[in-house]
Amino acid sequence: MQIDKQLQADCHQVGQLDNIIVLLHKNAVLPWFILVPLSEHASYRELYELPRQQREQLEQFSDALSRYLVTRGAEKINIAALGNLVAQLHLHVIGRRHDDCCWPNPVWGNLSATTNSYTEAELQKIRQAVVLLSHELT
Repeated sequence: MQIDKQLQADCHQVGQLDNIIVLLHKNAVLPWFILVPLSEHASYRELYELPRQQREQLEQFSDALSRYLVTRGAEKINIAALGNLVAQLHLHVIGRRHDDCCWPNPVWGNLSATTNSYTEAELQKIRQAVVLLSHELT
């Protein structure tokens, strides 16, 4: 199974942990990771559909990313699996701060006015951090 085209267009792929693809939203205004659980045999739309082991792995990696975001200055972590626009199951892990451009509102629908891109050096550092996080969980 492949990653939804909208997720591919909106994100950089920064890692993989077994059957979970780690994406980073291209808009660097906020640190916004998206975890996409994949399977060769199923197309997941909801969290309850995931096999127990993969769901536990998704939760553990979400926790690890949350801790990483806090070390990078996040004051609050927003985690959500909405799927209203992209039906493929994906979990958002977003680092928020009281001084970010959307605070206290949700990022959805409030981020489009401000854009910022990651440099290749920043992406490389994030990819290295994701690799370290995934090694800690295996």
